[in-house]
Amino acid sequence: MAPRPVSSPAEAYQASKRRGRHPQLTRFAAEVSFEFDDFQVRGCQALEDGHGVLVCAPTGAGKTVVGEFAVHLALAEGRKCFYTTPIKALSNQKYNDLVDRYGTAAVGLLTGDTAINGSAQIVVMTTEVLRNMLYAGSPALNELSYVVMDEIHYLADRFRGAVWEEVILHLPEHVRLVGLSATVSNAEEFGEWLVTVRGDTTVVVEEHRPVPLWQHMMVGNRLLDLFADDGEKRMNPSLLRRVEEVGRMHAPAALRGPRNRGRQQFRGPRFRPPSRVDVVNRLDAAGLLPAIVFIFSRAGCDAAVGQVTRAGLQLNTPDEMAEVRRVVADRTGDLPDGDLGVLGYWEWRDALENGVAAHHAGLLPAFKETVEELFVRGLVKVVFATETLALGINMPARTVVLERLVKYNGEAHVDLTPGEYTQLTGRAGRRGIDVEGHGVVVWQPGIDPKQVAGLASTRTYPLRSSFRPGYNMAINLVSQLGHEQARELLEQSFAQFQADRSVVGLARRIERNREGLRGYTEAITADFQEMLEYVELRKKISDREKALAKQNTAARRASTAESLEKLRKGDVIAVPAGRRAGLAVVVDPGLDPIREPRPVVVTEDRWSGPLSLADFPGPVEPLGHIRLPKHVELRSPKTRRDIASSLRSAGISLPSRQKRRSGANEDGELAALRRALRAHPCHGLAEREANLRWIERYQRLAAETEQLERRVAATTHSLARAFDRICALLRERGYLGEGEDRVTEHGVRLARLYSESDLLAAECIRHGVWSGLDHAELAAVVSTLVFEARRDSAGEPRLPSGAVPRAWQDTARLWQELSEDERRHRLDRTREPDAGFAWPVYRWARGESLEKVLTSAEANGQELSAGDFVRWSRQVIDLLDQIRTVLGKADPVGDTASRAVKALRRGVVAAGAQ
Repeated sequence: MAPRPVSSPAEAYQASKRRGRHPQLTRFAAEVSFEFDDFQVRGCQALEDGHGVLVCAPTGAGKTVVGEFAVHLALAEGRKCFYTTPIKALSNQKYNDLVDRYGTAAVGLLTGDTAINGSAQIVVMTTEVLRNMLYAGSPALNELSYVVMDEIHYLADRFRGAVWEEVILHLPEHVRLVGLSATVSNAEEFGEWLVTVRGDTTVVVEEHRPVPLWQHMMVGNRLLDLFADDGEKRMNPSLLRRVEEVGRMHAPAALRGPRNRGRQQFRGPRFRPPSRVDVVNRLDAAGLLPAIVFIFSRAGCDAAVGQVTRAGLQLNTPDEMAEVRRVVADRTGDLPDGDLGVLGYWEWRDALENGVAAHHAGLLPAFKETVEELFVRGLVKVVFATETLALGINMPARTVVLERLVKYNGEAHVDLTPGEYTQLTGRAGRRGIDVEGHGVVVWQPGIDPKQVAGLASTRTYPLRSSFRPGYNMAINLVSQLGHEQARELLEQSFAQFQADRSVVGLARRIERNREGLRGYTEAITADFQEMLEYVELRKKISDREKALAKQNTAARRASTAESLEKLRKGDVIAVPAGRRAGLAVVVDPGLDPIREPRPVVVTEDRWSGPLSLADFPGPVEPLGHIRLPKHVELRSPKTRRDIASSLRSAGISLPSRQKRRSGANEDGELAALRRALRAHPCHGLAEREANLRWIERYQRLAAETEQLERRVAATTHSLARAFDRICALLRERGYLGEGEDRVTEHGVRLARLYSESDLLAAECIRHGVWSGLDHAELAAVVSTLVFEARRDSAGEPRLPSGAVPRAWQDTARLWQELSEDERRHRLDRTREPDAGFAWPVYRWARGESLEKVLTSAEANGQELSAGDFVRWSRQVIDLLDQIRTVLGKADPVGDTASRAVKALRRGVVAAGAQ
């Protein structure tokens, strides 16, 4: 979005013609103070021409202009526009932007815990809210003309991505869809799918960053460019030299080479990366603030704020500090005074006044929103953040710093992907403010600048669908469309679209293979079927010979072991082959109650040691016997020499070698197969061997083709087959009737439960396991279906006494039964209930203070920040609200759920929620 340039008369005439073709775009553009970029113009023009639009552009490029033009069109036409976002923070931000522009009467907001003016012409909402409206047939959908899906690339999210596709597939045909996406490398493929399911859709791709991004590495206290300044993506030689010098200086002594090994070696000082205070000071000195420093740990973010604050760093002027204090008071005025201490309010405010803050999922929502506002206004100069800040919130900075290139994904520590690196550094460079943005990686031993260059240079970020049917989705689809139409709808998903495309290459290989098979058939001069019969006979003979050989080997081994067990001290035996071949005398039978016998012998050449079954191809028969002393000392060379001498003078000779009989000649089945082979018409053919070689190639290629066909079959219609398995389980459990399109009373309830554990919640309601609980007890048990402990939290969860343990056990039992059914139907398992939040939410529902609740949780070994407590409490409220809606207040459990919601929605949990 550049300043309006001065144009020539010819350019002015062409611009006038364009304005005439797109009058609404002309009016919209007149309301802003900047000139639209070409991609913004193309997106808006396509929208005014009646097309759907997919806009893919880098972070900060201004793609939301196209979404805001959809809002403008809806207002101009007197119709509705829904603006959806993936997270509540982004919904709140967009709501405030649109209210500033169009006023509170025209704009509404709907999130899981907020409802403001929901019948307005323009409503901002989370994507799940729109999905629920579509399934419920909400009257709010009347007059809807436009839906903007901000951050539409979220459909790749493995936990929530399916919701985006549900919305896209269920929206009425007349609704024009505006998809706003980060840069993805398969935008055309995504656009093609949108055309198939939504009709005419224009794909607008912009890869140019409006603010150039410079990549750096901080090595010690030096800030060095990652690439040489020559227009090429060539590594900066100064950086490589500096990293090599520092690495050599601080390398462990053992890594400095083999010279002087064993002597005193020089050990340099252990490398210490620059402290967070040093990093902030270096950025401030270089004029690179405001900055976002990404630290992939909540505790790390909080610790960084403490370190910078204790160092006495003040990044704000006195006037800015006063303004921060005013904004903080305005934003947090509804927080109870009694909770401020446990929330760490005063320390948090002091850090904000100094221009420093943390931003992560564990923060109180009011704190997080305050940080976001202050940072956007330039009143916070440094934010230490986890990667959640990169997910859509409009918080651009001049500089982005990455402390590490490794993050914990909930299961393991993994390297950042090029897509994640680009998303994080994409926050650098504020359009209209900064001439350029800066991405900085802090160097530590083990970080290779070439690895960083690879992350910064890669431009391949394909969008992969995570769509898969679930229980609630299946019930709603069957209810609205019937089983067959529901299957057809699933076949239209982006997931199936991509799966079908993936088999195109396989299908080509299958076709080529079939051509090859036809060629092999033509190359065979004999009758093809007869040759196949002949080859099959040969295979049967080979298989029978192998089976007989295996049987003979096993029988021979058993009889050999039996014969070894019968040997006695002094028996003379023949070792038939190997290095010990010849006569030997047994000095110890080597019997063992568990293992096979290993007789110890002395040979004619005075060798002594144990023998095993492997030394004998068949049973062993004693050839004679010699007398041995009662105690034989085999370690004595004289003893071994005397025994070998006695053996040689015993007059026993080696038996002649006998040919081993295989037993194959005596097998009737094998004999019959050989006779059939000799009698076969192909046996006497002159070109028999040549034809057999062609048949062998044919069979190899046929086996490969069959395997490819199995892969195609497994991919094609895979979602519809998963849907069928879900419906089979739901039918077994009484949620679908015997007729494929009939939803039972229990199914109607399930259709209105939108939870990760939707079917488990429905089962608990159906079986009455939550009956008889009071409001606090119900909140505790319901929390087990939404809470998920962080992987690094420790301690056994504590349960309230009374009725909760029984209800919890019944809930866990139903989950176990459901899990078994899911395994049998080959379905993804419902997540196991987690009682880790039961005790805190129970105490809160009983009216206890936040300080008591959090202190009690800590005493039980739980890591629960105030922000986490509020977030989980609101999710419990959301599910309780659904239970109240499903059952109604006339039902005892529904009434208890209603009272539980009122008890939970207070203090910090209610703050900021409407």
